Amino acid sequence: MHSVQFCEFFLLVFFASLRTFASLRETPPAESPTVRDGAIVRGPTAARRLALVFTGHEFAEGGETIFDELAKHRAKGTFFLTGDFLDNPRFRPVVRRIVAEGHGLGPHSDKHLLYCEWTTARKTLVSRELFRSDLLANLEKIERLGAGRPRYFLPPYEHYNQDIARWSAELGLRLVNDTPGTRSNADYTEDRSKNFVPSRAIFESILRREREDPHGLNGFLLLLHVGAGPGRTDKFHGRFGALLDDLAGKGYRFVRLEELFEGEGEGR
Repeated sequence: MHSVQFCEFFLLVFFASLRTFASLRETPPAESPTVRDGAIVRGPTAARRLALVFTGHEFAEGGETIFDELAKHRAKGTFFLTGDFLDNPRFRPVVRRIVAEGHGLGPHSDKHLLYCEWTTARKTLVSRELFRSDLLANLEKIERLGAGRPRYFLPPYEHYNQDIARWSAELGLRLVNDTPGTRSNADYTEDRSKNFVPSRAIFESILRREREDPHGLNGFLLLLHVGAGPGRTDKFHGRFGALLDDLAGKGYRFVRLEELFEGEGEGR
């Protein structure tokens, strides 16, 4: 009698194990972010969410509009600011709103250094020591705001190489950059410059990429500038609300980088 019960118990355990093993095989592995030359340039594409990423150094005239539109859409952004930006008394209202309204805050270097050549080889132009001292100064200013230690770093000029990615990791930071495929990062170009891109063309490039990419803008790091300065009268922040209206209407959520990459804040 006992042997029969033991056999039944063994069979139950065996078939339960088979079901568990089968379910594990059917569960797809978590999607890893897209990495280019050591920097994350796109998050997971399974969910309809993207990160609005802003950089700031010399100008911030778009700040108020950006914050108001983010609040209107219950959206969060991630702001990468230089030490010079943080030191500028004129920009203190911008920095206060970033912290008070729960947006992400990360480093963009202290002095907006050019790390490597604009050639295909991208030869490194700074020493490891200069890179570290400059970035640590930027981090110290961020931490003094009570925003916590950042985990992500977006390089100045959105320009970097493997040295910069490695040196960033040594400081406990993960290098990130904008997702290619739109003209969003051209919103700083000045009216009279040869590389000027009108705000309408920037807007249309984003919507075109959303239509044509198999994953839409899922996982995107969409980069914009907090300000472009007096040399650009065609300010993209004037179209920012319309952009959020369009994308929100398609079901997109706008989240901080931590949530995009790691799922933090889901359900909030």
